[in-house]
Amino acid sequence: MKNKNLETISKILSVLFFVYLFLLSIGLMGAAFKGFGKGFAETLIASTSNPFIGLFIGILATSIVQSSSTTTSIVIGMVGSGVMGIHNAVPIIMGSNIGTTVTNTLVSLGHVGRREEFKRAVTGGTVHDFFNIMCVCILFPLELSFGLISKLALWMSQLFINVGGIKFTSPIKILTTPIINLIKKMILTLTLPNTLTYILILILSFVFLFLSLYFIVKIMRSLVIEKAEIVLNKVIGKHGLTAILVSLLFTAIVQSSSITIALMIPLVAAGVLTIETMFPLIMGANIGTTTTAILASFATGNIHAVTVAFSHFIFNIIGVCFIYPIKPLRQIPIRLACKLGDLAFKKRRYVIFYVLTLFFVIPVLLIMLSKLLK
Repeated sequence: MKNKNLETISKILSVLFFVYLFLLSIGLMGAAFKGFGKGFAETLIASTSNPFIGLFIGILATSIVQSSSTTTSIVIGMVGSGVMGIHNAVPIIMGSNIGTTVTNTLVSLGHVGRREEFKRAVTGGTVHDFFNIMCVCILFPLELSFGLISKLALWMSQLFINVGGIKFTSPIKILTTPIINLIKKMILTLTLPNTLTYILILILSFVFLFLSLYFIVKIMRSLVIEKAEIVLNKVIGKHGLTAILVSLLFTAIVQSSSITIALMIPLVAAGVLTIETMFPLIMGANIGTTTTAILASFATGNIHAVTVAFSHFIFNIIGVCFIYPIKPLRQIPIRLACKLGDLAFKKRRYVIFYVLTLFFVIPVLLIMLSKLLK
C-alpha cells in the first residue's frame, strides 16, 4: 500500500513536470513566432481600411504571432494614436479570435503518432476554431450593417473611462519566462542569423511539445483516471455555468485562452474529458482572455483604447450567450470538430491541409487580391 502511494505521488509529480514542460513549449513557440512576425504583423494591420480584409488580416497576423493579446495590443495602440478607426479595428479583433485558435490545433498535432488519440485530440483542438468561426459568421454581418459591437463597446467605454488600470502578471509567465529567456540567451550565444535563431527556438518548442504530450497522456492513463472522469464529465458536464465561470477565472489569471484550452487537449486525447464537457470550458476561456486587454486599456485613460478592448469582450460574450444556451446551435461546432477528427483518423495530412488553408493560405490570397484590385 505504501509503495502504491509513493508510486502515485511520483506519477503526479511527473505529470506536473511534463505540464510545466508543455507550458514552456507553448511559451517558446510564441517567442519564436513573435520573433518572426511581430514587425510584419504591425505593418499588416496598419495596411487596410477595408473591414472584410481587416477580418483576414486579424486571422493572419494572430496566426503568425500566435497571440490574440499581441494583435489586440497593436490595434489598441493604433486606434489610440488615431492611425485606425474603431470600425476598422473591430473586424481585426474578430479575425484575431479565429487566428488565436491555431495554437490549439498545433498542440493536437503532438498526438499524430497514435491514430485514435490523434482523432480525439484534433476534435478537442478544433472545436474552438469552429465556435469562433461561427461567432464571426453571425456577428460580422451585424457589425457591418448596424455597427452592433462598436456601438455597444463605445457605450461601455463611456461608463468605465475613469476607472484606473490594474497591472496583473500571469503566474504561468512568472514560472516559465525565466527559463524561456535563458534558452533564448543560450541560442543567441551561437551568433546565428536572426531568422535561424528563431527557427531553432521553434524546433526546440516542438520537441518539448511532443515529449510533454506523450508522457502526460501515458502517465494520466496509468493513474486512476476514473475519478477524474467522474469529476470532469459528471460534475462539470452537468453544471455548464459553473464550468464557464471556473474556466473564465482560470483564463483571466493565466492571461491566455490558448493555455487553458491547450491544457485540456491531452485530457481529451486520453479519453478523460469528453468534447461536450470541454465545450463550456472553451466558452469561459473565450470571455476570460479579454480581461487583460480591458485592464490594460483602463491604464491608458484613452476612450478609444478602452472601446477596442470592450469590443473584444462584447464579441465573445454575445457569442457565448447566443450559441451556448441553444442546443442545436451548440452542436454545430462540436459536430464539425468531430467530422474533422474522423477525417484525421483516416488521413492525418488533412489536418495539416486544414491549418495551412484556414490560417494562412486563404487570408494571404484574399489580402493579396485586395492589394491588386486597389
